[in-house]
This record gives sequence, structure tokens and C-alpha cells, in this order.
Amino acid sequence: MDIIRPDADAAPHDADPLVRDILARHAGQPGALLPILHDVQDALGWIPETAVPQIAAALQRSRAEVHGVISFYSHFRTAPPARTQLEVCRAESCQACGGGALYEHARARVAAGNTGEISLAPVFCLGLCAQSPAVMIDGRPHAHVTPEKLDALLAAAREA
Repeated sequence: MDIIRPDADAAPHDADPLVRDILARHAGQPGALLPILHDVQDALGWIPETAVPQIAAALQRSRAEVHGVISFYSHFRTAPPARTQLEVCRAESCQACGGGALYEHARARVAAGNTGEISLAPVFCLGLCAQSPAVMIDGRPHAHVTPEKLDALLAAAREA
């Protein structure tokens, strides 16, 4: 069970203060690994490799166990995110309404842009099936998306 040790030696003394604060908030909480990883990523946008030993020490787990959880869940990032996060639905409803072509358009758009400007990830249902095809840009859903609408949405995100 993941329970943070209450003693002061639970994490290295040269630990990142932000991660140390997150660990302190979860002290004594059973099953704390996933909530800790979510909090670190929410705070930093990703989970740096330097946080893994801190988290492992605090939870009395090996670094391999913590890394295994991070690498198992596709939600967790181990590198800084791109400026704009684009997710394109690949589920059946969106595919039936042109989602395949939209995804290919998005891939071409991302490939043509600056590295680190836009990241593209497939997702399997955004819950907008009646309004397919759908995308999520920086956590905001958009429905009835065409390639032209996607270009406009990405341009607006770049200007924001």
C-alpha cells in the first residue's frame, strides 16, 4: 500500500520543494501514488525524472515501480508538453463522420509546425458522439470539427 512515511527522511533532503509539498499533502493517504503523480503533472505540466526518486522514497517503493506506473498510463508525460495540446477523437462515431481524415489533417498540420508548438494525441471518445467529429484543444472540447475549423481553432490557440 502506498502510504507516505511520516518521518523527515521520507524524501531526499535536496528534493524539489514543489514535489515535497505535494508529498506532504498526501501524507498518510492510502493509495497515494496516482494522486501524487496527477498533482505533480498538474503543477508542472509533466513528471520530471528527478521527481521519481523523491516519490519512490516517500512511498517506500522502488524507482522502477514508480516509473512503471508513469509509463503504463498514457496520460502521464515525462517531457515538457507542447504549447498547445490537441487531442482528436478516434472512436467509431467520429470515424464515421470524417474523423480519420481530420486526424490525418491534424498530423500533417503538427508535422508542418514548429517542434514543441502542438502535440497531437489520439483519444477514444470525448463524449461528443452526437456532434462528431470532435477534438479537444488545451482541455476544451470542440464539436463538428472540419479541417478548416481545426486550422482556425489552432490559430486561435497560438494567438492566445
